[in-house]
Amino acid sequence: MRNIKLTIEYDGKEFGGWQKQPTKLNIQGEIEKAIQLITKEEVELNASR
Repeated sequence: MRNIKLTIEYDGKEFGGWQKQPTKLNIQGEIEKAIQLITKEEVELNASR
């Protein structure tokens, strides 16, 4: 397992929040999907401020 630090900024108007939710578009889920497309690995994001 490896750790990668991401610093992101986003406009969340179109999203139902940060955290993964099964029925709403969310930031965490979309970023995880994008990383999985690139790395071909399953990922899990952890957020902090």
